[in-house]
Amino acid sequence: MEKNVNEIKNSLPNETLLVLYSYHHHNTEKIAKVFAKVLDAEIKMSKQVNPEELQEYDLVGFGSGIYSAKHDESLLELADALPEVNNKNAFLFSTAGITGESKKTKDHATLREKLESKGYSIVDEFQCKGFNTNSFLRIFGGMNKGRPNAKDLGNAENFAMKVKQNHY
Repeated sequence: MEKNVNEIKNSLPNETLLVLYSYHHHNTEKIAKVFAKVLDAEIKMSKQVNPEELQEYDLVGFGSGIYSAKHDESLLELADALPEVNNKNAFLFSTAGITGESKKTKDHATLREKLESKGYSIVDEFQCKGFNTNSFLRIFGGMNKGRPNAKDLGNAENFAMKVKQNHY
């Protein structure tokens, strides 16, 4: 018996989109490229995304550098503009000058709360150090030079594999 088109479509892997803002040193973009490879995901910059189109994806990753203890304003504005969904899966990621579990929780809080209020289920979160020359740091040559490094990229790959195993 031949499968009908809907059965074939339903058996295909879920679509994944990474929504990204990465500017200064492209730290977060480096992480997103690792995620994209593992998750077979498309990457779009936050300003290129139409809020309605996110409904077409089964899993959406939202990521940027951390600015003043939160994700970039363009991601927060996008989250505000999103239509409500019913338990759609998402994950958060970021690069930051200073990291740690409690720091990640605080840094991701604003975006997490906005997405959860729209009906998104946050399946996991990732953060690693990124090279930072913002503000006065440029005078001293910045902090975390060379980050994300090979170990950070390996951790990103492991994270994405875990998300893939748990999601698909």
